[in-house]
This record gives sequence, structure tokens and C-alpha cells, in this order.
Amino acid sequence: MSYKYSLAHLTALDLAPHELTYTAAKAGYDYVSIRPIYMGLPNEPNYDLANKKEMFRDTRKALQETGIELLDIELAKINNGTNPLDYEPAFHVAAELGGKHVLSSIWTEDTVFAKECFAELCDIAKPYGLTVELEFVPIATVSTLQGAVDVLESTKRSNSGLMIDAHHFHRSRDRVEDLDHIPEEWFRYFHLCDAVGQIPVDREEMTRIVREERLYIGEGGTNVGEVLKRIPKIPMSLEMPHKARAKEFGNEEFVRRCLQSAKTFIASIEAEVNKN
Repeated sequence: MSYKYSLAHLTALDLAPHELTYTAAKAGYDYVSIRPIYMGLPNEPNYDLANKKEMFRDTRKALQETGIELLDIELAKINNGTNPLDYEPAFHVAAELGGKHVLSSIWTEDTVFAKECFAELCDIAKPYGLTVELEFVPIATVSTLQGAVDVLESTKRSNSGLMIDAHHFHRSRDRVEDLDHIPEEWFRYFHLCDAVGQIPVDREEMTRIVREERLYIGEGGTNVGEVLKRIPKIPMSLEMPHKARAKEFGNEEFVRRCLQSAKTFIASIEAEVNKN
């Protein structure tokens, strides 16, 4: 089985979901991963497809015309005061568009509330045929592999899983050996990217790199290759925003280069595994 690739929205966030879909198709991707949950962040576009009906129709048309599939939506963020029901309209959108997964992360210090909220998210998503994938983020509250495992083991939802981002795994200083103890069924897709090997100590700098300066696969100094060797062959969602490169090449050429770097790198990893 060969790898399949998704174009993550953050890689070309200035493209509306339908534009992202057409661009992904031209560049040779299999899926798109979109952000129809508006986070209200500064300078982040609002792609709330549940309320932007024309944009929803355009997105559905783009998926139908290109044959590209929707892999996942994001971000069902759990923070202080989060009401999981607020995300249900986005779940409905995802199901209508044929999506499979919802990405979530935890930013509240109230661990009891966080686990209750995550469990409720899973329960709301289940009738829509969606899984909820928990991502650990070094600048969030659940910031490590073990932190995410604790939530998943505590909540025990059949449609919950673990989503690892190559950047975050490296920045969290987790050990690749710990992946050997993760149930295989928790892995459904992976955020593929690279970054400089030196881990920033400044939170703002880490955030800037996450959103503006991730690198092509194999170009940086993360342990992404070792991570890939220890997880199942699942879809790779390419989340590697790089503001300067996108401006230099234009979105279509930039995302094509992202995909080529991923395919070249994974081919080298597979060759290494087969040789051994």
C-alpha cells in the first residue's frame, strides 16, 4: 500500500476551502484538510462553512469535480468554558462533505473538564461517522505524547485517536521508542513537516515557526524519519506553512514542492526499511 497525501489548510490558509481543493488536485494530492471552525484569531480567514452557505456549496462542488476527498476538519479546541455542542454544525459540514476525522487539542488547565469535554466531543461526532483525533501541542496544556495518551486512556471512546504532528513531536522532546506502546488503531493520519533542529525557548518564536516557517521534509533537523518508521502507513497531511516560500512561488507551485519533498523523503525511508 502506498502513502496518500492531504494538503493541510494551514499550508495555504489564504485559500478558501474550494480554492484549496482545486489547488490540491492540480498539485497531485489525494485529500484536503480544511479549517471550517473559525477560531477568531487575528489575521485568520473565516471559513465557517456551516454559516457560509455559498462557500459550502463551492467546496462541495470542488470536491465532486476534482475527486479529491476531505480527510479531516479542524480545530475543535478545548479551552476554559468550551461547549462541545458549539462544534456540532462543523461536524455536520464535515459529514456532508465526506470527511472522516476532526482534529482537537486541549488548552485548559482543568484536566477533569478537559477530559469530560473531549469525551463529549467524541460522543457528538460519532453519529456523523467522525473520529476525534487528539493532537498534543508544545505550547498547549496537553503538550506531550504521554499527556495525550492519558486523555485517550481516561475517556475510552471508540472513535477517539491520536494525531501526531512531526514538528510538535520533536519540540515536545518525546522519545520515538514510546511510540511502540501506542495502540495501532489510534493512528489515523499524521501531520508531516520538518523544522530546524534547535528547539526555540521563546513561546512566540515557536508559534511563529509553527504558522509561518516550517520546512520541506528532510530539510530540517527533526526526527520525523524515525517517527515514521514506528507508526502504521496512514495518510500524511502536509502541514508545512512557509510564508516567504508561498509568496515567492505562489500557492500552487509551493504546495507542489511540499508534496514532492514528502514523496522523496518517504521513498528514502521505505528504501532504508526494506534494505534492513
